[in-house]
Amino acid sequence: MFDQTAVFGLCMLPLGRWLGLGFCSMASQSFSSGIHSAAFVTCPNDTVAKEIARGIVQKKLAACVNIIPQITSVYEWKGKIEEDSEVLLMIKTRSSKIPDLAEYVRSNHPYEVAEVISFPIDQGNPPYLKWIGDVVPE
Repeated sequence: MFDQTAVFGLCMLPLGRWLGLGFCSMASQSFSSGIHSAAFVTCPNDTVAKEIARGIVQKKLAACVNIIPQITSVYEWKGKIEEDSEVLLMIKTRSSKIPDLAEYVRSNHPYEVAEVISFPIDQGNPPYLKWIGDVVPE
């Protein structure tokens, strides 16, 4: 035989998860997946990284930029394998700001081809994501 309570509980898991996410969204002023993004930009040194990070935040293109020092990048450039020490910017912003962010980086970056890549944020701490939205206008 089978336990009817257990079967009922298993059937209700998707509904419970959906309801739980709904209440969480209501409590956090409704977060939707993909509204925010994390972008990454590599810089040749700390000075350039700080200048670009400050400009991004001052222009409200992002709420926060983390500067991650001492990364090593290995890449192909003009037919040669290169290896350089770089600094990584991890940028939190609205997804709608990525084109403006990329344009700002292209205009202020010393590299011939600056890296600007982004990923939508699927999940996160709702108050933090709300803060990003509050700091970065639409």
